[in-house]
Amino acid sequence: MDGSILLWIQEHIRNPYLDEIVIFITHLGDAGWFWIALTFIMLLFGKTRRAGIVSALALFCSLVVNNGILKNVVARIRPYEQIDSLVLMIEKQVDFSFPSGHSAASFAAATAICLNLPKRFGIPALILAALIALSRLYVGVHYPTDVLSGAVSGIACAWLAQLIFGTVRRKRQEKILDT
Repeated sequence: MDGSILLWIQEHIRNPYLDEIVIFITHLGDAGWFWIALTFIMLLFGKTRRAGIVSALALFCSLVVNNGILKNVVARIRPYEQIDSLVLMIEKQVDFSFPSGHSAASFAAATAICLNLPKRFGIPALILAALIALSRLYVGVHYPTDVLSGAVSGIACAWLAQLIFGTVRRKRQEKILDT
């Protein structure tokens, strides 16, 4: 079914007007650079620092869980290497397919933003995360289950990061009150 969805996207959605836009969007997620840069910017300002810290923790969690562990344990071959009629739109990827690291990092950072900043920042972040995730299907480098698993994992990493941040903050406040 995963392969059928990719071929359907190739046959019914891909078009020359969208190609350059989607390729640009997919490259925003390369090595997490966009989300890392946004995280550093958030760390610079007091009003966004909490979101920046949680985003940094979530991105680190995503890197370890998805790129460090799951990709190597599952070792799923990329769809363009298994589906003969699937046309790859970007360069071949150097790692395994499952889960999508682009989707995981995007949803990790976007969820951290949603949890810590007003909706006017969180909603656009989630929309961009979804666009980056969907772009991975469009360009033919991931199966839908790779993208879905990456998104779920990224969200889980953000919630874990939020929990860790809250616990550390609470313990620091308790320590200050005890002295």
